[in-house]
Amino acid sequence: MAEVTAEMLAAKFGVIFPHLDERQRRLLMGAEARVLGHGGIRMVAHAAEVREATVSQGAAELDRGEDPLGRARREGGGRKRLADLDLGLRPALMALVEPDERGDPMSPLRWTTKSLRALSAELARQGHRAGPDTLADLLHEEGFSLQGNAKTIEGNQVPDRDAQFRYLNEQAREHRDAGEPVVSAGTKKKELVGNYRNGGREWRPAGDPVLVKDHDFPDQELGKAIPYGIYDLAANTGWVNVGTDHDTAAFAVESIRRWWNDAGRDACPGARRLLITADSGGSNSSRGRAWKLELAALALETGLEITACHFPPGTSKWNKIEHRLFAHITMNWRGRPLTSHDVIVASIAATTTRGGLTVRAGLDTGTCPPGAKISNEQVAALPMRRHDWHGDWNYTLRPEPPAPPPVPSARPGRGERPGWEHPALTGMTAAAWDQLTDALAVPCQAQLEAGRHIARGGPAARRPAGGHPAALNLAEKTLVTIMRQRLGVPQTVLAELFGVAKGTIATAERQIKPLLERAGHTTGHAVARLTTMDDLTAYASSRGITLTPKIKPAR
Repeated sequence: MAEVTAEMLAAKFGVIFPHLDERQRRLLMGAEARVLGHGGIRMVAHAAEVREATVSQGAAELDRGEDPLGRARREGGGRKRLADLDLGLRPALMALVEPDERGDPMSPLRWTTKSLRALSAELARQGHRAGPDTLADLLHEEGFSLQGNAKTIEGNQVPDRDAQFRYLNEQAREHRDAGEPVVSAGTKKKELVGNYRNGGREWRPAGDPVLVKDHDFPDQELGKAIPYGIYDLAANTGWVNVGTDHDTAAFAVESIRRWWNDAGRDACPGARRLLITADSGGSNSSRGRAWKLELAALALETGLEITACHFPPGTSKWNKIEHRLFAHITMNWRGRPLTSHDVIVASIAATTTRGGLTVRAGLDTGTCPPGAKISNEQVAALPMRRHDWHGDWNYTLRPEPPAPPPVPSARPGRGERPGWEHPALTGMTAAAWDQLTDALAVPCQAQLEAGRHIARGGPAARRPAGGHPAALNLAEKTLVTIMRQRLGVPQTVLAELFGVAKGTIATAERQIKPLLERAGHTTGHAVARLTTMDDLTAYASSRGITLTPKIKPAR
């Protein structure tokens, strides 16, 4: 047999060592040293490029005849863990990641992201050197994990919240047992139309994502899409009307009308009633007057008795349409830019589930301007029956035309009291009084505009908006000024008579007095001096005038 040389052992070890762990290499070197006999330990150590003590240790382990360990090192072998060497590391880490109410209030990490690198840097500042991987192991041992926020805490519950849920379920069960349609209605989140990023991911060739705009500024031409959905609870079908204008009550009811004409009538040909479950806010708000007015028109048009039951405020996520229709639509178009209204309609209509959901969709390009004003008389005339249980949330509209509105009774305008412009108070005939107030209208308005221009420091930057009506109109200001001059009535008495502040009387006199002088109107000397309210009312009563002090309006 050829003599074994160090070169031969080196070649042998170079081939086999990469496939062995530390202990296995040590045992192999010990076995080779024992075979070589005297001087074998030195030759093997030289060939393997290790210390002779390592080869001796391997030979000694073989001589002891120990059973295989099943692991690379003996129990307790290897470098000690940092948590064992630095006993303060674990408590310091726990102090940083404890909830804020129990953690260190002086730590810089209290108000910032507690990433592993940030934790490592802060611990190093405190004298505990540990890398991110070590900290991750320690946190897992302590039962920590990466977690997001959980949306489970509800706001203050409205009274009768749970009872309304039970009432709504009873109404739905009663309608379904009678074969009448029950739908859940609501508006889905508005979507930007155009080449914008859409959440979610889809399979595509590696390195070839869909390129979209880097900013989500609405396209001036395409605008937004407003999907209003109707979900049939019994049939498990959806109908979505995609609007392009505004999410108003008219749009919401138009969506229900389209669903009924396109799908609902065919699904329930003998229906006489319709139950709509909806949120308490938005275009189908339980307090919306326009919503009720539009529903009444739909009831009259379809011949259906329409009942609306609203979810209590703050509970819209329990509406069936949210998790039975809208959630599946969002999943269906995830990761796909909604580049046009046609793409949105097609994506909605393609939505299906293994549970049998089918969806139909249509585009509504009609205009629905917001801001419709509905008077109290219009609401009172609706053929609406409020339920005994929470009539603000539950009501029924009968298929009847609204009752004719009552004839409004004539009433004087604000501040206009018949007989107050009596010649005994003004010293003028009725014709002369009208001529005077007409002559003062333009100068008074010009005076007001000039004052506003000076106060603003320039012309108005926007159109005048609505607000409280003036405390005194022009006729009242003129009457106040003349009564001060002719009858000597104090400002406090006039303020009580007209239901305004004393300063309002002073301002009116300061405005109108120079206008009367420029118009050439003079009152002459005072014909009487009436210093109290009793004096004034007695003077007026003796001349057939009834002066009743006005109530000061709430501001």
